[in-house]
Amino acid sequence: MTAWSIRLARREDADAFPAIERSAAQLLAGYPGIEGIDPERTPTAGQYRALIAKGHSLVAIAEGCVVGFLATEPCGRELHIREMDVASRWQRQGIGAIMIRACGIDAANVGFAALTLTTFRDVPWNALFYARLGFVEIAEPDEHARLDAELEKEAIAGLKCEQRVAMIRFLG
Repeated sequence: MTAWSIRLARREDADAFPAIERSAAQLLAGYPGIEGIDPERTPTAGQYRALIAKGHSLVAIAEGCVVGFLATEPCGRELHIREMDVASRWQRQGIGAIMIRACGIDAANVGFAALTLTTFRDVPWNALFYARLGFVEIAEPDEHARLDAELEKEAIAGLKCEQRVAMIRFLG
C-alpha cells in the first residue's frame, strides 16, 4: 500500500477531477439497473473550480498526484457533497472514508449542522458505504425541500428516481 494524504482542494486540482470521476465511474459500467450512466459525462474542471472556491472541498494526494476528491457546496447550515470519487487504482484503501470523516470535522468546526448527499440506493459502495459512515436516508424527501429538488434535478438529467436516495449525517 502506497502512502497518501488529504488536504483542502486548490483551484488547480480541479483539472484532475473529471478524469478521476471517469475512472471511478468505470465501476458502474454495466451495473444492473444503471446501465445508462455515461462515464464520460462529468462536470468540467471549471465547474469544479467554482465548488473549490466555496471552500471545504478536499483532495487525496498520492505519488505527487491528485487521486481522489470530495467536492462540496454550502447550502445554508448544511454542507452538500456534490461528488466524491477515487481513481480506480486507489480505491479500497480507505481514502473515501477518510475524506468523508475529515469533511465532517471541517464542517462541524465552522458551524454546519449536517452533511448531505444523494447517491445510488442499491450500489454497495454508495448508500451502504455512506450509512456505515453515519449517514441516514431521508425517508420522505419531500420533508427536506432542498434534497427533494436535488433528486428532481437528477431525474430530469436521466437518473431513475427509484435508484436514488437522499442522505444526511447530522454533526455535533
